[in-house]
Amino acid sequence: MRVNWIVPDWPAPARVRAMSTIRSGGFSQPPWDSFNLGDHVGDSPKLVAQNRARLVADARLPAEPLWMEQVHGCDVLASDDHGSRGDARFSNKSKEICAVMTADCLPVLLCDIQGTSVVAVHAGWRGLAAGVLEQALRCFDQPALAIMAWLGPAIGPAAFEVGDDVREAFVQQQAGSVAAFTPCAQGKWLADIYALARQRLHAQGVEQVYGGGFCTYTETERFFSYRRDGCTGRMASLIWLEE
Repeated sequence: MRVNWIVPDWPAPARVRAMSTIRSGGFSQPPWDSFNLGDHVGDSPKLVAQNRARLVADARLPAEPLWMEQVHGCDVLASDDHGSRGDARFSNKSKEICAVMTADCLPVLLCDIQGTSVVAVHAGWRGLAAGVLEQALRCFDQPALAIMAWLGPAIGPAAFEVGDDVREAFVQQQAGSVAAFTPCAQGKWLADIYALARQRLHAQGVEQVYGGGFCTYTETERFFSYRRDGCTGRMASLIWLEE
């Protein structure tokens, strides 16, 4: 079975390539079925390696993706960074594939309109609140008006239940964040992680923001969801520059 993936619908420059994988088309067995790309979730290392090799072959990637150990923080790694712990990867060189893995958290892909630099960001609520998007934007030499963003598959606003602590973490920083939370029970809220990301991007001056119409929790056949299944696989969102 050939691997399928989502191609961002955004007006990125021709040399900017990007994609986000879905859960089908791989070798992993339940509960990681089947195209799991995460090597930290209990799946067979051999099968994960086979899935990663299939990704490179089927998508005709120019290189192996630069995988990271994600820690829900705000550190941004350069392509030549010897460390592997971080939540965003930046590159301004061709054929270096920035990659993040998710299964409910928000993947954000960034590029400049000249097509000279790219960043892949892992933006769960903790990373968003800690400023991972703001840190990623500092990597670009261009002003924010020259940057565009694509919001990949994440848990949708009808499924992401959080507590008062999560709401306060955002509202204390941006009062307008209240619009991204809907009360659903005593001390509980439904959070729109897409809206929170858009607010933070707009606050930095990024006006071109695309994507954000997915729900990993409810689209069971298409996406992995940690909140829904607990033990599960990971999708990958990739961005890179061609020659």
